[in-house]
Amino acid sequence: MLTAAHRLRRSSDFAAAVCGGRRAGRGTLVVHLTLPAVTGGTPDVTPEPARGGTEENSAPVSRAGFVVSKAVGPAVVRNKVRRRLRHLVRERLADLPPGSTLVVRALPAAAEATYQRLGADLDDALSAARTSRGRRR
Repeated sequence: MLTAAHRLRRSSDFAAAVCGGRRAGRGTLVVHLTLPAVTGGTPDVTPEPARGGTEENSAPVSRAGFVVSKAVGPAVVRNKVRRRLRHLVRERLADLPPGSTLVVRALPAAAEATYQRLGADLDDALSAARTSRGRRR
């Protein structure tokens, strides 16, 4: 389970990650990754959790959120996919730079995918989102 400090909860945080981050898709999922700005500018996404934590002036943490729509399947299937993705992301969140924001959107194919397939697709999508490509025109 992801701790509250590592979860995205506000729709504005989801929107900032989806609109301002890098997108990479694979067979069962799409990831939107917003890396922290290396320049002195202010980040688009607030690094603190939705509810005020007890930590004072702590270092920014990487946070993740999940989007599993009704297109994936009924509630039981959606929750199973969300639990699997949450467990997979928890293992990989420490590899992201502090202050990163990750949104994982499950595609309908995720309902039939095995745990190993979801993990492989997540790894491929994360590595693709982390590599910088030229801007499309």
